[in-house]
Amino acid sequence: MEKRKLTSQDLANKLAQLTHTKKAYDIKILDLRKLTTITDYFIICSADSDTQVKAIADAVIEGSKQMGEKPWHKEGTQGLRWVLLDYVEVVVHIFLKETRRFYGLENLWGDAIITDVNED
Repeated sequence: MEKRKLTSQDLANKLAQLTHTKKAYDIKILDLRKLTTITDYFIICSADSDTQVKAIADAVIEGSKQMGEKPWHKEGTQGLRWVLLDYVEVVVHIFLKETRRFYGLENLWGDAIITDVNED
């Protein structure tokens, strides 16, 4: 029996939860469906060190594989200041705190519906 593909919203929620497993913080899901055709959702999160950025990226990649998903494209895995994991319908952005502040993606996509991911 073939596995049912997740909706882009379900995938965004699951990937956001995977970032949380390695203590990512200030996790936001931006719903871009009414704003662009490049992707449905951005997930944006912060980390305090390049080691933590790598751990979060690895957790998302490994966890997504277990769901039958894998990133179509990856960027930033060398510098570890901003790692981008592109799942086509969902793009995960893992930032060092100061890099996130510098680029301000939330401001660039300010018209998006933004959901804070529960971090308890």
